[in-house]
Amino acid sequence: MNIDSPLRELGPIDNSELSDAIMSLDESVWKENLTRQEEFEVHRATESVVMYFVDLDQWPNVEVTKESGFKHLSNFALPLMNDIISRCYQPGGTVIRAMAAKLLAGKKIIKHWDKHPSFHCGHRIHVPITTNPRVRFMIDGQPYRFKIGEAYEINNQLHHSVMNKGNEDRITFIFDYVPKEEIEKLSARSV
Repeated sequence: MNIDSPLRELGPIDNSELSDAIMSLDESVWKENLTRQEEFEVHRATESVVMYFVDLDQWPNVEVTKESGFKHLSNFALPLMNDIISRCYQPGGTVIRAMAAKLLAGKKIIKHWDKHPSFHCGHRIHVPITTNPRVRFMIDGQPYRFKIGEAYEINNQLHHSVMNKGNEDRITFIFDYVPKEEIEKLSARSV
């Protein structure tokens, strides 16, 4: 969503249980769903554990499916997502994507902006799980460092990229929250 700044700090959070759940995942779980890596060139150097994903082919009908990552992460992710939404956004909207995303050590996500119309109406929220001093998240040409224990909303309509020059993977939990009024607009358009 095109918010009024490149980055909005959403404040402190307790993501320890979600972090523990993600860090304890077997490596095979990261390979269960390759949709993002196969459909989006910019995500080829990533791995994901996807909980929710919206059917892009049905847009503007909002068809969200529970994916294989739901059984692994929902008990820990849903309370955290609900807390962030209740503190920072109007209730009654819909989460259309949710996933743990891993950027492999020494890799990068090239500069891009999220083009599909589904990205224009949703708040893109990032919850850092792991990071290292050599990770750089660039938004609109400016570098940002995300801190563990904080949540952030990025303006995904600006060019952004991530580089991980460190020796450890960088993991972030990401979810897209579409407010109720945006869902109502989409419903009216899809009739």
